[in-house]
Amino acid sequence: MQDIIHSFFIYFSKLFVTLDGIGLAPVYIALAGNAPRRWKNIMVNKSIIIAFFILLFFGFTGAVILDLLGISLNALRIAGGILLLLMAIDLVLANPTPGMTSENKEERKESLKRTDISVFPLAIPLLSGPATITMLTICMKSSQGSMLHQGLIVLALALNLFVCWLILKFANKVSQLLGKTGISVINRIFGILLTALSCQFFIDGIIDIVKGLQ
Repeated sequence: MQDIIHSFFIYFSKLFVTLDGIGLAPVYIALAGNAPRRWKNIMVNKSIIIAFFILLFFGFTGAVILDLLGISLNALRIAGGILLLLMAIDLVLANPTPGMTSENKEERKESLKRTDISVFPLAIPLLSGPATITMLTICMKSSQGSMLHQGLIVLALALNLFVCWLILKFANKVSQLLGKTGISVINRIFGILLTALSCQFFIDGIIDIVKGLQ
């Protein structure tokens, strides 16, 4: 039982740091603007549901796609480590919109003008961005053959998105409570943790490759 709880805590922590729901609060407030409260609630509910199914899809099909392409878990760990490191650098350097660096100026202007932001950019790429998809794929790939661990990963994902839902639903209060400085500090802490996690992925991949050559 302790092993199950420990494994669940590891999966939950990895996804919690990657999703960074607290860091999304000020971004969501800026994007939602002065939309009616009822419409904001609808957009938050819709974005969480869409993000869950997107991440679930990639979680279960990511490993299959990797096998079809002949990509090993070690290669994914190294690539994922690099990708997560880039996101971590954004967090540490206080990038105002981590996870949206690939968005061009036209897309950003469009997202600010649109009334419905639930699909883009809230569900994609803020909630189900490349870093979260990579993290989920690595976890699911590592737990292949264990229905229990895959179930724990799905549960950890669902609970993390529930936490994100709570944060976004009360985003204004969270933002006022923490303030810009508080959110910036939390983002930097998450960035440091994510940096360490990305380096660990990279190191694990290199070590396994070296062991395979011996």
